[in-house]
Amino acid sequence: MAKILTLTMNPALDLTVQLGPLQIGQVNRSDAMLSHAAGKGINVAQVLADLGHELTVAGFLGVDNQQPFETLFAKRGFVDEFVRVPGETRSNIKLAESSGRITDLNGPGPEVSPQAQQALAARVEQIASGFDAVVVAGSLPRGVTPQWLKTLLLRLNEMGLKVALDTSGEALRAGLEASPWMIKPNTEELADALDAPIISIAAQAEAAADLRRRGIEHVVISQGSEGVHWFSSNVALQALPPKVTVASTVGAGDSLLAGMVHGLLSGHKPEQTLRTATAIAAMAVTQIGFGINDPAQLKRLESGVNVRVLTA
Repeated sequence: MAKILTLTMNPALDLTVQLGPLQIGQVNRSDAMLSHAAGKGINVAQVLADLGHELTVAGFLGVDNQQPFETLFAKRGFVDEFVRVPGETRSNIKLAESSGRITDLNGPGPEVSPQAQQALAARVEQIASGFDAVVVAGSLPRGVTPQWLKTLLLRLNEMGLKVALDTSGEALRAGLEASPWMIKPNTEELADALDAPIISIAAQAEAAADLRRRGIEHVVISQGSEGVHWFSSNVALQALPPKVTVASTVGAGDSLLAGMVHGLLSGHKPEQTLRTATAIAAMAVTQIGFGINDPAQLKRLESGVNVRVLTA
């Protein structure tokens, strides 16, 4: 299997609160509370590890509450290359209603100094050549600019690495300029980055063609329960997920990205790659937490994914 590096610039301790219908401005009583060391790149790493790959994780981690992350890394067998920074890694609160609706309260993250940014760039430069792919996922903490991210991505490209990018806002705009191997925005994120509506299949195909001309090989557009569109030089596919009972949508996009990276690095056929990735995302929304806990369930979900060729 592949050796993969994931970069999570702004990890988080996720506190998921399970409850019935949320009553705004009222006292709400929870059914359960679960805490996870998380962040998009870390979530991706957990899924990829369950798929059999060898993972190294890096980014910025606050020294004041690093223990849950270190425990996870040790449990998962991840090589820890995170740069520690003063303060606490942010906390995110997820209010997960029984209907499946999620309300996010995301913290800002610590302030990351130029020295810490230089240290991470140097560490990545030192280790990155040994990997089959690098996944860069999530938001940027305070102090880290989109331009810094672009410079890092360009350097990874210069090293000949396959870079999969999943971010949003100004970070995605800057990231597109670095022409990563793969991007996985949702429809709204890509429309915002391109300053153009891309609701129709034709508009998405046109946008993807332009991005491929800019050097981005794979454009994967997630659309929640409406499925996934994947455009590359020889692929224009749609996958519709099976119907499932939603526990939480947190981590679904990360699981989809992990599945796409897995299929492409493993040399699977395009239809199988998208089918498996979509099933992994569908599985993610049925649970609180990250990873593939039931391979038999995953196989059942794969059989319910509908993959077809996209036509405008």
